[in-house]
Amino acid sequence: MNIGIASQSGPNLDAVFAALADPTRRAILSKLSSGDASVNEIASPFDMSQPAISKHLKVLERAGLVTRLVDQQRRPAHLNAAPMKEAVAWLEEFRDFWAGSFDQLDSLLTDLQKTEMKDPDHE
Repeated sequence: MNIGIASQSGPNLDAVFAALADPTRRAILSKLSSGDASVNEIASPFDMSQPAISKHLKVLERAGLVTRLVDQQRRPAHLNAAPMKEAVAWLEEFRDFWAGSFDQLDSLLTDLQKTEMKDPDHE
């Protein structure tokens, strides 16, 4: 595993993970994946006020995951998935670690099965 992984996580990556940690914000991002939406449209499926939704949108904006457009009197929110790509790339670096761990576990289980087959009375 690359020892320099921790140094690659900058403030933006921290903000992305912090934003994604909340289920309401993840649901907002899912809604925006279908297209731009106003605060009213975003708030409709949630049992919370527009100001509460606006606070969630501000967290998503600070993380760079959402931009607010100016469309006459509306300010629809727009999904910007690029910061998630950085988060996925960071997580992908751990794939080799987990794959290696699973390979070791698989090897251990195979060895245990072989031992059990040779000596079925062994406890």
